[in-house]
Amino acid sequence: MLTMEDIIRDGHPTLRSVAEEVPFPTPEEDKEILREMLEYLKNSQNPEVSSKYGLRAGIGLAAPQINVSKRMIAIHSPDENGTLHSYMIVNPKIVSHSVERAYLTSGEGCLSVDEDIPGFVPRYARITVKATDLEGNELKLRLKGIMSIVLQHEIDHLNGVMFYDHIDKKDPFKAPENAVALER
Repeated sequence: MLTMEDIIRDGHPTLRSVAEEVPFPTPEEDKEILREMLEYLKNSQNPEVSSKYGLRAGIGLAAPQINVSKRMIAIHSPDENGTLHSYMIVNPKIVSHSVERAYLTSGEGCLSVDEDIPGFVPRYARITVKATDLEGNELKLRLKGIMSIVLQHEIDHLNGVMFYDHIDKKDPFKAPENAVALER
């Protein structure tokens, strides 16, 4: 079972490097890592389990955050309508995105960043992502709003980018142009 000790923190070199593609078919070891990542997210959202094991709640986790430099992501979160999105995906690529932007009014947080870094993080309001699942089936995910933001945050981890890299350093709370403000 993954715990907070398994999650590397800001400043670790793996968080700033580009993760490697996962070969096809997905090796069993990588599938197991992804299952553990999703299990962490589910456990972190369960008040009893998170309290018992001291887990910080998370809705997305990229393999580089557990010091595995591979292009793998787990997500477990409801969208604005309460629909649960639970994914274990390999080699995700954004293949199209909206011109319109979106940002969370509360800003973004990260399991690898212990301090609160205030500011708006501009993201695409809608994205289409191609990836594969654990069985090697190609997926095409069309996401908007919160889920679009979550997946972009995690894909950034695969490219060595942290959420705060997107915050305007001179004016952190400047609303991005052509952007929808989302509450979380």
